Amino acid sequence: MEQTWLGQASVFIMDDQSYNIELLERILRRAGFGNMTSTTDPTQFMSIFRELKPDIVLLDLHMPVLDGFAALAQIREEAQEDDYLPVLVLTADVTPEAKQRALSEGAHDFLTKPFDRGEVVLRIRNLLKTRFLHLQLQEHNQHLERKVAERTAELEAAQYEILRILARSAEFRDDETGEHTHRVGRLSGRTARALGLSDELAQEIEYAATLHDIGKIGIPDSILLKPGKFTEEEFERMKTHTTIGSGIIGDASFPILRTAAEIAVCHHEKWDGTGYPRQLCGDEIPLAARIVAIADFYDALSHERPYKAAWPPDQVMAEIHRQRGKHFDPAVTDAFLSIILPQKEESSV
Repeated sequence: MEQTWLGQASVFIMDDQSYNIELLERILRRAGFGNMTSTTDPTQFMSIFRELKPDIVLLDLHMPVLDGFAALAQIREEAQEDDYLPVLVLTADVTPEAKQRALSEGAHDFLTKPFDRGEVVLRIRNLLKTRFLHLQLQEHNQHLERKVAERTAELEAAQYEILRILARSAEFRDDETGEHTHRVGRLSGRTARALGLSDELAQEIEYAATLHDIGKIGIPDSILLKPGKFTEEEFERMKTHTTIGSGIIGDASFPILRTAAEIAVCHHEKWDGTGYPRQLCGDEIPLAARIVAIADFYDALSHERPYKAAWPPDQVMAEIHRQRGKHFDPAVTDAFLSIILPQKEESSV
């Protein structure tokens, strides 16, 4: 494979003397190289270079209009940081200063004219072998990166699937369709985006929100499915679903689960500090929980549940407006209304 690649490698020669180019081409052709491009016009160097994308450049230093040092500078500007594009300088200038400058400005090897034919071939082969190995390593790394990206995507998908299953298990007892959790998740994600949060964070909140009521697993059916109003004792028991939910998720290592735990325990806190279980107020309440609080409130009022009938849409919106700055963060309320009001207007058309 390596020998085949070396024979097909693209060689670009620039020298203002046609004799030198003809000599190099004969030498390389006899050595098995068949893909050569050359020019004696330095002004054409970059246009040919860009089109050709060579594997190696053989470059004379002293030429009119554009010398080899200027060409090296242009190659540096054009080449990618992770590229290994070998440049072999071939020149009659034998001064140490010329050699040091060429090597310091990007040349990979240096030969003086008149050069030994065998040495030219060996130097070119060695430089191309290094490029071949570099490209192989680059391809291998890209393959590994793709695999890591695929595996990461699979793990993320698995996390989201687990979240959906856990959320469904909690909701199944009082919402057999599980749609409440999905609606709250979608509303929370859209609200997060309306607040200007990144897509990544909004998606995290959207999926974490589906676990907001996972603590209902620990609430007895006699309370959870009660068709009427709770007694004070029953309501106090019902409120424990927040701490139960946080306990179920625990001190998770994944960010999305940590967010879910915050939401589970804090989504019934109120902006004015009258919520539960910790009576947090204002910015003490995690932003994700403030977002889910209004999405959950809106969905719970808008749909029938075992203990209540669905509220008419106008009453739901009036209550949300009334609770702005009391139950709900004003900024979150405004963002939520910005996504709900257009939706209501469209549905009424």
